[in-house]
Amino acid sequence: MTAAGGPATAGGAAVVVAPAPPPGRRRGGRQLGLAAAFLLPALVLLGALVLYPIVFTAVRSLFDRGGDFVGLGNYREMLGSDRTLTAIRNTAVWVVVAPSVVTAAGLAFAVLSERIRWATAFKVVVFMPMAISFLAAGVIFRLVYEQDPDRGLANAAVSSVADLVRPAGPYPGARPRDGAGLRPDRGGFRAEEPARPGRPAALALVGVSPGRLPERARPAAAPTVAPGELGGVVWLDFRPGGGGTAGAIDPGELGLPGAVVEAVDGGGSVVGRATADAAGRFTVDLPAGTDGPLHLRLAGRTFREPFGGVRWLGPALVTPAVIGAYVWIWAGFAMVVIAAGLAAIPREVLEAARVDGGNEWQVFRRVTVPLLAPVLVVVAVTLVINVLKVFDLVLVIPPGSVQDDANVIALEMWRVSFGGARDQGLGSALGVLLFLLVLPAMAFNLRRFRREP
Repeated sequence: MTAAGGPATAGGAAVVVAPAPPPGRRRGGRQLGLAAAFLLPALVLLGALVLYPIVFTAVRSLFDRGGDFVGLGNYREMLGSDRTLTAIRNTAVWVVVAPSVVTAAGLAFAVLSERIRWATAFKVVVFMPMAISFLAAGVIFRLVYEQDPDRGLANAAVSSVADLVRPAGPYPGARPRDGAGLRPDRGGFRAEEPARPGRPAALALVGVSPGRLPERARPAAAPTVAPGELGGVVWLDFRPGGGGTAGAIDPGELGLPGAVVEAVDGGGSVVGRATADAAGRFTVDLPAGTDGPLHLRLAGRTFREPFGGVRWLGPALVTPAVIGAYVWIWAGFAMVVIAAGLAAIPREVLEAARVDGGNEWQVFRRVTVPLLAPVLVVVAVTLVINVLKVFDLVLVIPPGSVQDDANVIALEMWRVSFGGARDQGLGSALGVLLFLLVLPAMAFNLRRFRREP
């Protein structure tokens, strides 16, 4: 018998007995195997759903649509395409504007929710759009941005303000009959011949449907004008069924109440103004001492067109309009995250700032916002990653005629890969570009997470 690990003899032959492994090493091996067994499903899924698509997309971007190797040809074509450059520019606008506006709106809503009585109901209402799919939200905002104020909510709101500031005229589209002696002037119509005091002027218009006349319109009648006064009648020189004499007031023809008539001097300055009554009659009050030839002019406000609505989905405003829909959806997310950060701020710090003489704005700007800075950065960076991949809203909201003007990288990748071109090599190159753009934001977020205790 020899010591453990030493040589032993059996029948004259030496036998070496291996030392038993330490108990700690056996336990470590079992733990490593157990950890590998638990991690293996996750690693398989990660490789199949993340790593393999990335590698495949990068390799596919080196081949054309027919499968022939073209190297960096797809990347040269991508960067030389006007559509791709527009998509890159619009994506840059999204990255700069959307996260900033959403974070600011979320901060405002979070602060407001702490100061109102029905805070929970308010948060539910603001957060509710997050429960709507992007496709449904796009359909909703496609209707919101309709140009017709009678159909689009946005233009209905703008129209209500525009009608107060610049109301439509009572007779848009009206015009003088040919040979009536009226010529266009400053949106209205000016008589070519000077007005004759004491003699009624006849200002005949056409182009107005009798059914659209005000209910108070009465049969046209020339007024009695005193010597030295300027007056006349404005009427619709048309009657249902036709007939009558052009330029003359015929039975059945109605006056145009509300028409504004101005008396202007030779320099075009207005020296007097009147509004036609129910029968179209008017008399202009002139200041004392007015002399010289005067002309009558139907004011431009009489023919002003109603507000036609802002073209939200036109080439100039389509990207801001789609960003507005994105803000509506994601402001609730930012509010909830920032509200959680606000709840974690010690109230003693805020009260100390108020005791030291700071007003609410100073406390918010110099205490609340700096303490919330880490949360605000997380929200902003998360939104940057999200807007780089925005697709649904840009696909659904803009009409086909302005799709190129609202284009972003993710949408261009889909259009190239699965649209009319079906060039998956070029689409893969766009996918690689999008992946490279997302990487810095992801790396920034990961580094911040590692620094946090």
